[in-house]
Amino acid sequence: MKPSGDFRRLVELVEILRGDHGCPWDREQSPEQIKAYLLQECYEVLEALESGSPEDVCDELGDVLFQIVFLASIFDEAGDFNIGDVVQAITEKMIRRHPHVFGQVQVSSSDEVKKLWQEIKMAEARDKGTA
Repeated sequence: MKPSGDFRRLVELVEILRGDHGCPWDREQSPEQIKAYLLQECYEVLEALESGSPEDVCDELGDVLFQIVFLASIFDEAGDFNIGDVVQAITEKMIRRHPHVFGQVQVSSSDEVKKLWQEIKMAEARDKGTA
């Protein structure tokens, strides 16, 4: 897995699409309107996985990634968060949920990993007040 400048290019492309001289349709979109497109693209990823075609999976994952960057752009414009915040949050979450890799916790099976994951997830929900 190699990160590249292509991700930055995608972010910049979305900024152009939503910018003053960009696409009128893209500029008018709201999170509420994008929900259906995001869901549809997720279903298309599942269909591509069923087909077994790596090319189709790659294409559909790109469509989901576009929706994620697009939504983050809308929230960035509102001053809520940006795509960097999304990447940072998921990175920190995955590190927290893998203490057997990034910490000192010992596990001996994938079943233990799943149990640990659920325990951490529930503790996070309690801390947020959502459990």
